[in-house]
Amino acid sequence: MKTIAQLTYIPLYNEHPKEQVQDLIEFVAQHDVEMDVNYLSTSIRGDTDVVFELIREIYDTMTIEGEKFRFHVELLSPTKE
Repeated sequence: MKTIAQLTYIPLYNEHPKEQVQDLIEFVAQHDVEMDVNYLSTSIRGDTDVVFELIREIYDTMTIEGEKFRFHVELLSPTKE
């Protein structure tokens, strides 16, 4: 099954938020998902397990780096393809 997730990452208390967002986009691009980068969010589409693992990996990575952030995730129901 395939899942679509819309991700919005908002760095808080940061002097260079655009750089952090770009780093995150580059990080996501390294994974086996389709990406659609928009002005305020990025949509990803892929196998459900891959999408959920990526969401967790993004969250864990940002937490380890000690950054303050908001991370909004919106999920669409899975499809067969």
